[in-house]
Amino acid sequence: MRIPFNKPFIVGKELEYIAQAVESGHLSGDGLFSKRCHSWLENTLGCQKALLTHSCTGALEMAAMLGEIGPADEIIMPSFTFVSTANAFVLRGSLPVFVDIREDNLNLNEELIEHAITAKTKAIVPVHYAGAACNMDGIMRIAKQYNLMVIEDAAQALLSTYHGRYLGTIGDLGCLSFHETKNIISGEGGALLVNNPDLMERAEILREKGTNRSRFFRGQVDKYTWMDIGSSFLPSELVGAFLFAQLEKAGQIITARNRICAEYVDHLQSLADKGLLSLPRAAEESGSNGHIFYILTRSPKERALLLAHLRHCDILAVFHYVPLHSSPAGRRFCRVDGVMSVTEDISERLVRLPVYYGMTSGDVEYVAKSVKQFYRVST
Repeated sequence: MRIPFNKPFIVGKELEYIAQAVESGHLSGDGLFSKRCHSWLENTLGCQKALLTHSCTGALEMAAMLGEIGPADEIIMPSFTFVSTANAFVLRGSLPVFVDIREDNLNLNEELIEHAITAKTKAIVPVHYAGAACNMDGIMRIAKQYNLMVIEDAAQALLSTYHGRYLGTIGDLGCLSFHETKNIISGEGGALLVNNPDLMERAEILREKGTNRSRFFRGQVDKYTWMDIGSSFLPSELVGAFLFAQLEKAGQIITARNRICAEYVDHLQSLADKGLLSLPRAAEESGSNGHIFYILTRSPKERALLLAHLRHCDILAVFHYVPLHSSPAGRRFCRVDGVMSVTEDISERLVRLPVYYGMTSGDVEYVAKSVKQFYRVST
C-alpha cells in the first residue's frame, strides 16, 4: 500500500526510555515514566489530576464508576462515536440515550439535549469528533441546570481547545486515548483527567483495584487494603516510557498534522467550491489538533466508488462510523431520542483521508490528485 491510512512512528527517545525503564527494575504501573506523563498532562492541560490507563475504554469505564452511574440511570450521548463510549455505561447497567449530531462539526447537538433529559438522566457524554470541540458552554449550562455530570470523551482531542481551554478539562471528567491511530501514541493507552476535586481520591482507588495502594506508596497510610469497587486500569511502565517520549514532542507532532490538514484543504478547496464534495468547517472557538481530515461525498454510492478508486491508487481511506443506534447491540442496550437524520446521513457519506506523522507534502498531493482524478472521471 503506497499510502497507508495510519503509520505508527518514533519521534524522539521512545526506545531509549523503554531501555531505561527496563534497567530501573520497575515495569509494572506507576513507575518514573508514568509519573512524568501524569505531571506533563496536569501541567500542560491544567487539569486537577491525570491518571494513565491501559486504554481510553478503561478511562471511560472508570468515569462511569466515579459517576456512580448504575442500572437506574440514563446518560445522553451521540450515536456517531466508537462503541466504547456507550459500552462503558452499558457495563454498569445504565441506558445510553442517543441524540443527533450537528451538521457543522459532527458533534452532539446541544440543542437536542434538554428534550432527552428525564428523571433518570445522570450524565451528558459529549464526544469531540476529529478533535473539534463540542459546544461546551451550552452543554455545561444544561448540566448545571439539571445537576448532571459531564464526562468528555476526548479520545481524539488531546491538545485541541475550546475558547482557549483544553478539551477533556472542562467537564467533571475527561478521557483521552493514546491508541496507535491517535496523534500521540503508545500502542494502546489512555488517561483519565479528573477535573472535579471531589472525585480525585476515589479515582485513585478505583484505578488500583479498589485499594488505597496509592496513598500507601505516598506514606499516607501504613498499609493498604480493599476500600471500594475497582479494577486494574494501570498500563505497563513500558507504555509510560514510550508515551512520555511522544509527549515531549507533542507540539511538533500537532504542528505536522495541522500542516497535513491545511494542505488537503488547499488541494481540495476547488472541488468543494464546485459542490463536488464538502470539507470540514473550522470553528473560531475551537483550536484543532489535526487528528482527522475527512470529506463528505454527495451520496453513499459515490463514497463507495471513491473508496474503491483510492484503493486502486494504493491509498487506504476509510469511513467512520456505523452509527451505534443502528447496530444490534445499540438496539438492544440503548434508546434513541428524536430522529437521527444527520447522524445517518453523515455516516453514509464521510471519507477519512490518510493523516499520519511523517506524511510528506508529496504524499498529501498524491492523495488529493487521486481524489481530483476520481471527480474528473465521474462528473
